Amino acid sequence: MVDDLHQLKDDMNAFILGHGMQRFSAYVTDEMPSVMWENDTNPDSWKDFVELAKASGIAFLTVNDETLEKDDLDFLIERIQNSSNMSDDDMDEAKWLRAYVGKVGFIQIGFAYHGTMFLHETSTEWFERYQQLLDTADDFGRLLMDQEDLRDDDEF
Repeated sequence: MVDDLHQLKDDMNAFILGHGMQRFSAYVTDEMPSVMWENDTNPDSWKDFVELAKASGIAFLTVNDETLEKDDLDFLIERIQNSSNMSDDDMDEAKWLRAYVGKVGFIQIGFAYHGTMFLHETSTEWFERYQQLLDTADDFGRLLMDQEDLRDDDEF
């Protein structure tokens, strides 16, 4: 399993441009009606995705990638330290992620067709774990804010 998608990102950009299409830097959120491409076990399925977009008359693809930044990882570690529901194992995993700082862990490409976004996403295992830790820490932070709001409401 590849732990840095930088080369894949470069290959995707060259392939898209080589098909006479343009790239539009954007991340497509879950709020948009979308269809996710099934990767199966083919690591080159993104090429089929780009070729489908081209055959559909699409002029450009949305492209987004995520590189793990030191500041983002420091933020996650601080959130875990301040969270009573996160374990020592979670902290160890977050610190383990330091080996991936500066590496590309996620790529999303997509195109709009008849009001629906078609998406292809590729991610590394470490980036998926980073996202899980971040989501858990964020959920805990929201829970604390909700509890504070309830206490503030009780004071009136």
